[in-house]
Amino acid sequence: MTPPIRLASLGIAALLIAGLTACTAEPEGAAPLPTTPVVQLGGPGEPNRTLSPDEAAALTSPSYGEDDVLFVRDMLHHHSQAIEMTGFVVDRSDDEDVRLLAERMDISQTDEMAVLEKWLQERGEPVRDPDASHAHSADSMPGLLTDAEIAQLESAEGEEFDILFLTFMIKHHQGAIQMVQELYAAGGGQEPEIDTFARHVEADQGIEIARMQGMLAEREG
Repeated sequence: MTPPIRLASLGIAALLIAGLTACTAEPEGAAPLPTTPVVQLGGPGEPNRTLSPDEAAALTSPSYGEDDVLFVRDMLHHHSQAIEMTGFVVDRSDDEDVRLLAERMDISQTDEMAVLEKWLQERGEPVRDPDASHAHSADSMPGLLTDAEIAQLESAEGEEFDILFLTFMIKHHQGAIQMVQELYAAGGGQEPEIDTFARHVEADQGIEIARMQGMLAEREG
């Protein structure tokens, strides 16, 4: 289930911007104040309230936190392993459906890695974790394959490879979705860009899991 939209940090359930223009006098040199009424929806049993221009101007979008930074770095590592897995397909599979699936994954996850790296760079955050204690391993990151599983996949061919690839990639995708759920559970994902990306990962990889489960059933049946 997609996590609910988080607006708790704004202290409101939603904001409605009325399409009316009001004239607001401003002291010389002061920052411009909102010129349209901003309505704060009340909680259950409470009336709505129109915010004053000062209150409306004080509202800001949620910012990112350390949980978001760690999520982005972890997802970069997670995606890089998925790309490593898809890189085995061309030489080890003759299944056209598996090859097309792997090609799409390689393109989409490469593009997403560029988005994640840009997000870190724009915020002055190192792309690589400067804290060596935050290790990336199958024990610490959901869905990440062990070295032995990667070696097993790399050594397989033909139908055996196809089944292993689908099995391991389903596990890998499920891990990515778990990472999204853990981000929200920790209170992260409130910054709009991170929220949008996390929801995309959850939805896109959920669709791919369902498709791979169907492909796996066909090949094991």
